[in-house]
Amino acid sequence: MPQTRIEKIVQRYVSGVSAPVKSGDYVSIRPEHVLTHDNTGAVIPKFKEIGILQIADPRQPVFALDHDVQNTDEKNLTKYGKIEAFAKEYGIDFYPAGTGIGHQIMCDEGYAFANTMAVASDSHSNMYGGLGCLGTPIVRTDAAGLWVTGETWWQIPPIVKVILSGKPQQGVSGKDIALALCGLFNHDEVLNCGLEFYGDALQYISIEQRLTIANISTEWGALAGLFPVDDLTIVFYEQRLASIKARGLLGVPSDADGKGRHPRINEDTIDILRKDPLDPDPDAFYSKIIKLDVGSISPIVTGPHNLKVMQPAKDINPKRIPVKKAYLLSCVNGRYEDFSAAADILRGKKVAAGVELYISPASREIRERLEKEGIWQDLLNAGAIELPPGCGPCIGLGKGLLNDGEVAISATNRNFKGRMGSKNSEAYLGSPATVALSALNGYISAEDSIPYKPVFSISEHASGEADVSTEILDGFPAALEGRMLFCPQDNLNTDGIYPGKYTYVDSMTPEQQAEVVMENYDPEFANIAKNGDILAGGFNFGTGSSREQAATALKYKGIRMLIAGSFNETYKRNAINNGFIVIECPALIRELKAGFTRQVLTIPMDIIRIDFRNARIDYCKKTYRFSPLGTAAQRLVVADGLLNLIKTTRNK
Repeated sequence: MPQTRIEKIVQRYVSGVSAPVKSGDYVSIRPEHVLTHDNTGAVIPKFKEIGILQIADPRQPVFALDHDVQNTDEKNLTKYGKIEAFAKEYGIDFYPAGTGIGHQIMCDEGYAFANTMAVASDSHSNMYGGLGCLGTPIVRTDAAGLWVTGETWWQIPPIVKVILSGKPQQGVSGKDIALALCGLFNHDEVLNCGLEFYGDALQYISIEQRLTIANISTEWGALAGLFPVDDLTIVFYEQRLASIKARGLLGVPSDADGKGRHPRINEDTIDILRKDPLDPDPDAFYSKIIKLDVGSISPIVTGPHNLKVMQPAKDINPKRIPVKKAYLLSCVNGRYEDFSAAADILRGKKVAAGVELYISPASREIRERLEKEGIWQDLLNAGAIELPPGCGPCIGLGKGLLNDGEVAISATNRNFKGRMGSKNSEAYLGSPATVALSALNGYISAEDSIPYKPVFSISEHASGEADVSTEILDGFPAALEGRMLFCPQDNLNTDGIYPGKYTYVDSMTPEQQAEVVMENYDPEFANIAKNGDILAGGFNFGTGSSREQAATALKYKGIRMLIAGSFNETYKRNAINNGFIVIECPALIRELKAGFTRQVLTIPMDIIRIDFRNARIDYCKKTYRFSPLGTAAQRLVVADGLLNLIKTTRNK
């Protein structure tokens, strides 16, 4: 069967399956590495709850402290100390605060290596795709399970080919390309998809800029953003290996391979990439093909409050929006080329009076190179305020946060309301050059001498609805039937499903969770819903925070399963990890929504039947198809959740 690059990489890491894997399959995977950062402190209790207290493969986990690194109070230092002690006890690779952002470390130290698969309990693991590594996010329960078993599960997403053509105009960066994609295709076209980037423009897009584009594929809505392995990739690794040798570094001490060489980036691993770049098959299937002529766009600014409000330089500059703070930092734009571009604008000049420009490198190594070449000092001379390597203001932590009424221009990847400080502030996103120019002028400014006449397109491709026959495990129902409840709202967030005021009330019993479920969405839901109902929701169901109770509360209410047009991926993982069945059927949901134009929050419907063996839904004399729920997901439902599955399996 023809396969895409994503399918081919997954094939290398799938467990217990010899047949070709394809988009839509639920599979068990054994990724090369799993990154956790400050949230390692929250994963450790889940690990201990399993009760095994053994790490399946100490070389698989990676710990990197990067989020709250400016916080030196006793509580945070104690947490950091416990994480370091845990790493030492189990022989896990550990990078202390100040080393850099975990995603950058994963790339620089070869954990996220081309043509491998790596995961992280952080949404920006998409970034690894810039190097040709299939990176995708998991949740904390997954991370604990990986420590113990080495495995987790993944549903291979719909795969979209993104073709970038042309040559970027002078002054257009990878960040501008990424923001243009988010703004031009801003109706969830790639939600929960895996992206594969191709096109003649790639020869002009450096590895650092590819990392930026792959990183922001998260904000675009994708689960992965994968670039091919080409000459630029090989050169990156050759230069990386030369740098490692020059500095005499082989990663952390536990990395030693006994041969006096770096265990992941070395002559042998690079030679494998030359011989086997792992190209997709010529007739591989893509659910959509998106095209963008990168030569047709100019520098882009997005915001405030989201990435879908896109304004090219010619539109944003005349508004002369004054800025109080400017940020050049984060995993998306904290690399050498980013600071170099900013320094070219600010060298020998000063930021505007009243503007605070904060700079933080993605790693200590990057800062050392910038210092050696004088670039870092150029920025400091211009008035920039230095922060340590880490996430910092990007995640709303540490020095330099936004206050009430302040406006910022930032080279970070998110500008959600309140993320970088006060909810009464505004953050716009742009490239490092745009940030520097704005700080210099005192108002949002992007290079506007470049024509903006975007050329782009999208086409969809149907795979056909072939009959399927899915293996059904003992204990898993071949079919379910029950009354359907319809909650038509799209983007129903986790606070609507399970109110935030209860999230950290650890004493809430299952019965109490059931009483308050959907309270913020529809106070009458608890009275309308009956044990055994099947819930149907809208599109992007479960967006928002990662609270697990948004899944368990519905389960405790007696809802047998949940059907939606699409799910927030974190919600889907939390649901299945807790043994709660969720499936996507956009055709059914679109027809249900078309039938209800009045504002009704919870609507009792007719009987619906879900046939898991044949992956079909029968409702009102019509049939709808969905992606089969494979044995990897069934196993979690039968065991009543991931942690129970691990306990049961290990005890046996």
